[in-house]
Amino acid sequence: MANTKSLDHPTFKRVKSAFPMFKFRASDYLGQSTLVVEPENLHDVMEFLKSDEQCDYNFLSDVIGVDYLGYPSKTVARFAVVYNLCAYSRDDRFFVKVFLEPSIPTEGIENDPALIVDSVCDLWSSAEWAEREVFDMFGIRFANHPDLRRILLWEDYPAHPLRKDYPLRGRGERESYRIVDRTSS
Repeated sequence: MANTKSLDHPTFKRVKSAFPMFKFRASDYLGQSTLVVEPENLHDVMEFLKSDEQCDYNFLSDVIGVDYLGYPSKTVARFAVVYNLCAYSRDDRFFVKVFLEPSIPTEGIENDPALIVDSVCDLWSSAEWAEREVFDMFGIRFANHPDLRRILLWEDYPAHPLRKDYPLRGRGERESYRIVDRTSS
C-alpha cells in the first residue's frame, strides 16, 4: 500500500526529527502523502508544519470528516479528521489525519468526550468554517474553536447526518415541519 519513494517525503523526516517522542504513521497513495498523528499531538504538529521554514505549509485548504463505519478493511478508529495543507512556495500538498474512536455506544454518541480534537483556527483562519461543518455533519468537536456551532443545519437539529449510522430517510425530522407554499408565505 505504501510507496517507499513517497515515504521519503522531506516533511515526514522533518516532523519525525522535531518530535521524536511522538508516535506517527505515514502513508502514500497515488503520490499524496499523509501523516497520521495522535489527537493529543495534533496542534503541536500543525503549528510546526506551518511555522517551520522548510515545511512552510502556509495554507489550509480543507478540513474533512470521515466515518469508517462498515469500511471493508480494518481501520484504526471509526472517525477521522483530515487536514489538507498546501505549501505554495514549492507547489506541495500534504495531508494530516487524526483518528478518533468513540468511547460510548453508537446510540449515545452525540456528545462523546472522545470525539474532541484541538482546533487549528489560531493557526489558519480558514479552519473556522470547515471545522464547524465537520462538527455539524459528524459531531466531532474542536476544542478552543472561537465559534463552534452548527453551520448547515439549525441549532436544535437532533443528529449528525453524515454519520453512516444515520438513517437514509432521516429520523422523522421532515414530517414535523409544516409545508410552506406560495399562499402561506
